[in-house]
Amino acid sequence: MPDDVVVRCGLAADVALERPLLRRLRAELRRAEALALAGRALRTRDLSRRRVGERLERAGVPPAAEESALAALVEAGVLDDSRLAVRRAHSLAERGWGNAAVAERLRREGLGENEIQPALAGLDPELDRAAPLVASAGGTAKAWALLSRRGFDPDTIEALVDPLDGAEHGGLG
Repeated sequence: MPDDVVVRCGLAADVALERPLLRRLRAELRRAEALALAGRALRTRDLSRRRVGERLERAGVPPAAEESALAALVEAGVLDDSRLAVRRAHSLAERGWGNAAVAERLRREGLGENEIQPALAGLDPELDRAAPLVASAGGTAKAWALLSRRGFDPDTIEALVDPLDGAEHGGLG
């Protein structure tokens, strides 16, 4: 039996195991199991609160134990959706993704707008991130397609690709 369950239930050698205590013991054991499952899920990489909750639900953890475990992880700072959003946004931006693509990826990872918008605001401007991609694209059509696929704003694409278009057509583009 986990030590924290023994302590939380006040178990000792002379304590009688009556129905109310047994119910509490059962609830605490479920909570401990949920924490262990969540800990294993978070061992390899950060996940959003929603994703950890989904994993616990799929594992058959009762809703009360799930909520208690999630709350404990949030309180301990192990589960932090804002921190996750900032880290993932920076990682994706560094790999050449635009704000729209970053935001969509964060949504798919279970993060909400309250975490996504501040994370996007902390990124370098799209114009600065897109310029190296344009330089390596090899032409206006390829640059336009690449930046579009990568989720850059149409205004950003236009600002970077239009000068290339004019240069490719002898300034008459």
